[in-house]
Amino acid sequence: MADEKQPDRAEGAPAPSSGGGGASGGPEGKAPEGGAPSKEAKPQPPESADETGAGKPGGTGPGKAPAKPAAAKAAGAAKAPPRKPPPKKPAVMETEPWDDELSRALKERFGDRISEFSIYRDQKFLVAQPDAVVPIIEHLKREAEFDYLVDVTAVDYPKKEERFEVIYILYSFARRERIRIKTRIKDGQELESVVRVHPAANWLEREVFDMFGIRFAGHPDLRRILLPDEWEGHPLRKDSSILNMDQKWVQENLGIDSGQ
Repeated sequence: MADEKQPDRAEGAPAPSSGGGGASGGPEGKAPEGGAPSKEAKPQPPESADETGAGKPGGTGPGKAPAKPAAAKAAGAAKAPPRKPPPKKPAVMETEPWDDELSRALKERFGDRISEFSIYRDQKFLVAQPDAVVPIIEHLKREAEFDYLVDVTAVDYPKKEERFEVIYILYSFARRERIRIKTRIKDGQELESVVRVHPAANWLEREVFDMFGIRFAGHPDLRRILLPDEWEGHPLRKDSSILNMDQKWVQENLGIDSGQ
């Protein structure tokens, strides 16, 4: 109870402290009379930046960094898009002269009707005038054993005056050799058909006509071979967009809005 007496302390025991000095003695940290002096309280270190928010956006400490404007924050958050590399230069077709017994014989036989004899990656080719193509192919078949017409194809260069390059690939089983005859023509210019020399050219020339619109004079049946006869346009011409094919034919014959 509140008015009960406290038990007597042991004889010789120090009097209890009446202040907050703790075990070292009386008020304000002073030692009791005759005792060892107490150490002064050490100053406490300042609060860290993490505790005060110093140096942080929105912090309150003395080291607080200035807040960035919202626009600057947004610009910093969004990474700049990578720069596009500069366009590559057109590849250069590095060739070497084709000079052997066959090329010399052709040069002697056809003269300036052949403008180039070259080798590209071990593949021999010549460039001839359009009206010399069939005579050269016939000569190679009769005199040099190039009796297999592998293919007839073309390349479209819409910015060139001679827009199309037509390529004939020949092979000789006896010689185990392959050569190419190239010629260049303008848009709308016809080439003589080679069907009379190589009957297999029938389908090959029809494919070139179907895809590029190049016509071959003297062909026995020059019509489309891959696309329907009513199809408009020639898909491998570079001015013919793959997204704008003959939509009318697709709608009428397939019953859908678009072929894409």
